[in-house]
Amino acid sequence: MSFLKKLSPLLLAILPFQSQAVEVTDELDIGGAVRVNYGWKDYDNNAKLEFELFRADVNYKTGDGLFASAQYRWYQDMDVIHHAYMGYQFNEAQSVQVGVTQVPFGLLPYAAHSFWFGATYYIGFEDDYDAGIHYQYQRDNLRVDLAYFANDEYGKGSRFDRYSFDVATTEQSPYQESGQLNARVEYEISQNSFSQKIGSSIQYGQLDYVTSVNGAEGIDGNTPNTDDISTFSGAVHWQVDWLTWQLQLQYLHYNYDVKYGNRIALSAFLYPFEIASQADVVTANLSKSIDVNFGPISNINCYNDYSTVLVSGSGLADSIQNVTGCAITAGKFYSYLDWIVGKNMYFVGGDGVGIDNDDTSWHSRLNINVGFYF
Repeated sequence: MSFLKKLSPLLLAILPFQSQAVEVTDELDIGGAVRVNYGWKDYDNNAKLEFELFRADVNYKTGDGLFASAQYRWYQDMDVIHHAYMGYQFNEAQSVQVGVTQVPFGLLPYAAHSFWFGATYYIGFEDDYDAGIHYQYQRDNLRVDLAYFANDEYGKGSRFDRYSFDVATTEQSPYQESGQLNARVEYEISQNSFSQKIGSSIQYGQLDYVTSVNGAEGIDGNTPNTDDISTFSGAVHWQVDWLTWQLQLQYLHYNYDVKYGNRIALSAFLYPFEIASQADVVTANLSKSIDVNFGPISNINCYNDYSTVLVSGSGLADSIQNVTGCAITAGKFYSYLDWIVGKNMYFVGGDGVGIDNDDTSWHSRLNINVGFYF
């Protein structure tokens, strides 16, 4: 305990103008959510209503700057960590987080409005959480994020049951994340009912080659054991808010410097899949928030989220995803009604992202998600 803290009770007792002591108490918030989901797809006959998620949230902070946050999720077929970090607020402008924390890259907190997110989520650049240290500076209109991540949230690329989309260790693509630097800058300009955020992000990392995966020695058994590779990604984004409208635009380029082929494996939600090792990604989203007074419904936020992954090379093809829908707020219930249309897109009939799977047709699915948040 510091000298000033030891001295403060004595000062409070002897100062004549101090009528009562001000007690600073810790704050602990425990909550969570339960969600059910209905999905219909035009490319199979497996439409059903099912339990989707139970999650537990813990948030804590003290009066002297310490804070912590964690969220754990239970799905039907897996249970995973979402985030778990502790931190310290140095002052009003500066803070640091240590643990499994969100990677500061691109539009934050999300590059989409829908339950389904955008293509950036499925290639690991949206709502991604890794293990490391994250420093944030935010004052007036400027926000700066600097972070270093030692590895993904589990430190094990062969674990496919995870929430964030991370590099996967497979026989054909024997790599895992091993060290990553992130820097993000954003500036906000506001005037009356109009505001805009302009920002840029860079990410540099390394992938370790895993010498043996289920007894196989890499790609066709010929990849050298020392074949670690580097990765680089950059993005610029612009978000405009005017009255109840919001526009999000983002351009992103990523490059996994693979020495063999032009694909790399990612995984999440139990399964590995392939994406193009290099691509340009464009995001364009538009939403409108509508306050209503219809029974328990207080707000409806309707949107159209568009994203496309542009690639070139043998065995590759562009991917497109468009989500049109509305998010409905009714008390502690928050629901999504989404119509997802995709071409060559993972989770919408495609085998991966940016991968030519000989299927050039459009696929669609209806998704209804109802959640109770407590």
